[in-house]
Amino acid sequence: MKTKVLSLFIGLSLIGVTSVFAQKTRTEEFKVYGNCGMCKIRIENAVKTLDGISYADWDKGTKIITVTFNPEKVNLDNIHKAIVKVGHDTDRMKADDDVYDKLPACCKYDRSAEVNPESKDDHSH
Repeated sequence: MKTKVLSLFIGLSLIGVTSVFAQKTRTEEFKVYGNCGMCKIRIENAVKTLDGISYADWDKGTKIITVTFNPEKVNLDNIHKAIVKVGHDTDRMKADDDVYDKLPACCKYDRSAEVNPESKDDHSH
């Protein structure tokens, strides 16, 4: 009987810890321009270097990145900045031409797509 009660207590404790962790993460999706597998690696690595990122996956077909992060440690502006820093435009920010020009030829995409900064900025941390 003691074992069953202890197991129940541990199980409920783990559920509580998991739900606290889940409340501290946020998942967002947005467009990031690129073309190939090298772009995917570069974009995802740029995001994953940030503290507070728990998941990053860029789909080269849809050009959408899905990012799960702790908003107490990192915000969307930081994530967009990390991506443009490695040469890829997002739907909110444009990479410097010098950085874009250094991308391999297969990674160069049509830059005529308009960047639309969101009217409300995410200023948490």
